[in-house]
Amino acid sequence: MKQNLNSKKKTFLVIFITVFIISVVGVFFYLSTKQPSNNANSHVATEKKDTNQILKADTLGWKAPEESTIPTGQAGDEIRYGKELIAHTAIYFGPKGKVAKISNGMNCQNCHNQAGTKPYGFNFSAVAGSFPQFRNRSESWVSIAGRINSCFHRSLNGQSPDTSGKEIKAMIAYIMWVGKDVPKGIRPKDAGVLKLNYLNRPANPIKGKIVYTTCQSCHGKDGQGQLNEQGTEYIFPPLWGKHSYNDGAGLYRLGNFAGFVKGNMPFGTTYKHPVLSDEQAWDVAAFVNSKPRPHKNQSKDYSVVSDKPIDFPFGPYADNFTEKQHKYGPYQPIQKEKDKLALNKK
Repeated sequence: MKQNLNSKKKTFLVIFITVFIISVVGVFFYLSTKQPSNNANSHVATEKKDTNQILKADTLGWKAPEESTIPTGQAGDEIRYGKELIAHTAIYFGPKGKVAKISNGMNCQNCHNQAGTKPYGFNFSAVAGSFPQFRNRSESWVSIAGRINSCFHRSLNGQSPDTSGKEIKAMIAYIMWVGKDVPKGIRPKDAGVLKLNYLNRPANPIKGKIVYTTCQSCHGKDGQGQLNEQGTEYIFPPLWGKHSYNDGAGLYRLGNFAGFVKGNMPFGTTYKHPVLSDEQAWDVAAFVNSKPRPHKNQSKDYSVVSDKPIDFPFGPYADNFTEKQHKYGPYQPIQKEKDKLALNKK
């Protein structure tokens, strides 16, 4: 009887040890098969870290790449030609253009300062990573070529360039190079222009005329700018009149103009050391955009009326405010109504 009991204990011990070994091996095998998942988690953590670094860099601002990094050969030549076209657009497409005579004599860099590389000067930092882009104005997806085409029609008050031609391809190559280090979907904080606080009153063209006295040494008392000696491009662009941007251009919206002026004018100003106050920037924007300029038919812009920016000066609107208030402000009541309408949609 005792011998049988010992035999049973030995059998149980053997079974226990066998089960234990199988369990250990099973756990080891399970963990080894889960290792790629652990690697995946490590990858996610790395991505989050990288994303945080990107966002941190984004918060600190953006710096254009050095020209020394432009590649050699044909690709580099195309990029350099693209920069030349951005900086001196009128020489190639202006009234005396070498390629075509389809624009008003202004250059792209009159708005996109320093060939699209200046912080808060309508730089090109976000273009490569955000196009094609859905535009509320056209209610459609727009390519970089399409965006350039729109600028020709509005800011350059001209006609469509050949978007399949070497010039537009070169401009795109340059714009892509400028924004090459900005990840897809990231918008540097200093893209576009400064966003100024709204005034508690309408922007005042009469007060703006006084501010404009600091601008007329470059742009002229009559706002017609200064041409170079050859008459091929403007050294300083006209701010109103038949050779200026039309009323379909982005600068015809007071918020854009005021933010641009604050961060860039008088000539040589930077956003770090502004010369004008916010109030002066709004008022001079009102003065300039109160002056006559070419008109563009915008009946097809913002077919979804509620998508119109609050400073878009042409109705109809989703609210009951007048075109005059949408143009000059005050904007707080309009913004409050827009926010209310947006909440009601949800």
